[in-house]
Amino acid sequence: RRPSAGTSGIPTCTTVTIASGVRNSRARACRLIATHRTPLYDPRCSVPLRRPEAAVKRNDNSLLIHEAPRRTRREAGALRRADVPIESHAEVPSSAQRRSALDTIVGQDDGRLPQLIPIRHGRMAASAFAFFRGAAAVLASDLSMVPSSNIRLQLCGDAHLSNFGAFFGPDRRLVFDLNDFDETLPGPFEWDVKRLAASVMIACRHNGFIEADCVRTTRATVRGYRKQLADAEQRGPLELQYHRLEVEQLISELSDKRNRKLASGNSARAAKRNSLRAVAKLTHIVDGRRQIIDDPPLVHRLDNILLPEQLVELEEFFRRYVETLPTHRRHVLRHYAVVDVAHKIVGVGSVGTRCLIILLESGDGEPLVLQFKEAGASVLEPFCGASEYEFAGERVVQGQRMMQTMGDIFLGWSHYHGEIVGGSNDYYFRQLWDGKGSVDTSAATPNGMKVYARMCGAALAFAHARCGDASIIRGYMGDDSTFDDAVTEFARTYADVNEADFTAHAAAIADGTIEARFDL
Repeated sequence: RRPSAGTSGIPTCTTVTIASGVRNSRARACRLIATHRTPLYDPRCSVPLRRPEAAVKRNDNSLLIHEAPRRTRREAGALRRADVPIESHAEVPSSAQRRSALDTIVGQDDGRLPQLIPIRHGRMAASAFAFFRGAAAVLASDLSMVPSSNIRLQLCGDAHLSNFGAFFGPDRRLVFDLNDFDETLPGPFEWDVKRLAASVMIACRHNGFIEADCVRTTRATVRGYRKQLADAEQRGPLELQYHRLEVEQLISELSDKRNRKLASGNSARAAKRNSLRAVAKLTHIVDGRRQIIDDPPLVHRLDNILLPEQLVELEEFFRRYVETLPTHRRHVLRHYAVVDVAHKIVGVGSVGTRCLIILLESGDGEPLVLQFKEAGASVLEPFCGASEYEFAGERVVQGQRMMQTMGDIFLGWSHYHGEIVGGSNDYYFRQLWDGKGSVDTSAATPNGMKVYARMCGAALAFAHARCGDASIIRGYMGDDSTFDDAVTEFARTYADVNEADFTAHAAAIADGTIEARFDL
């Protein structure tokens, strides 16, 4: 049954039914058949408020899956293959089935800042991989047309190769994890895996690797996901919340000396990316006051255009953000005052959405730079259902908190209504740079790409295990290479589809149908 509020006001857990009339005792234990509307797992369900030993079987002949042991849940996942065979995940929709990729991409221009839209298309036109990065909505539409496991959990929604990286945990140690959650939403687990696998295949081709290396690297990514999910499945729920992939440990485990050297260099550069570095790069002193450097259209200060009443609007917007933080984090921000605010262009697919940076200083001039970024509806919502959260910024923040081992201590959200930043919009806040680092995959060798992609697969597996049911997923995927092969074949075929879409996009730019700017 669907989640519903009980007398306590807490949603009840998803319930699945045990088939009756099955003689074999093992089959009775594992024959968990979901109702036609209910997925095998829904992350929005709460933990049951009953002791596990009391929930083996209920009078209504149903079983609470959270209270079932791992083995039973694995077997339930395995039975799902009868309805959705693993091999079916190799399927890609035909050209006749697909919605026009250009229509989807151009349709996303609505609501963006008009002067920045040509920059978005220019960045997407840089390569097939850059196009894929900006085309999350296209893949979401395509995935909705192929068989789905319907094993749902909180998805990243945009788990491509460049959305993984290093950042500081609260203890100032670098961790490796997913770092972009603009599209997060509950959905079928394999959608994230397929987006990652397709991005690896496309990036490998962009680097000029031979096809055999592209296939091997992509398969290693999916295998890394499957193996690490099996590892995560054996960990207790509390242990999973504490487990993290530390950059220092990952580097020490690299067997290749060249890869260790490159990874150490990336780690050192990431460690230097903090508020002090942001201040040094993005600000200067004018008339004794520090302010953000005006560099339009990439960076555009708001100070000179704000009216007094608009300053009040901005202060109220910031106050609402602070209220979404835990009390001890609010206390830290009380030591800072807002000094300057500016628009800043970031990313590829995000270009044209509103993204601002805010410079704060303590009474002694210590800087802190926050970023607040516009959050709209997830590209998954037309296919996976609307978000349960009223505000899109909260959707992003709550999804990130569920999936990441350790998030930004200033992660929060707010809603703005006014004319300063473009009308009524939702936003989420985070630190601009906090040890953030990523790998330049365009310079990777086949071996280096394979190692990095496998790490991404591992990070995704632990993120899914934290917010989903790893036992059901493991049971569904199995312990052999069938899932690896199917998703790799999907990635290989979809890379061809993406190449055709990229070519069509370039042609539309060339004939003037789409305006693009390439110098930024």
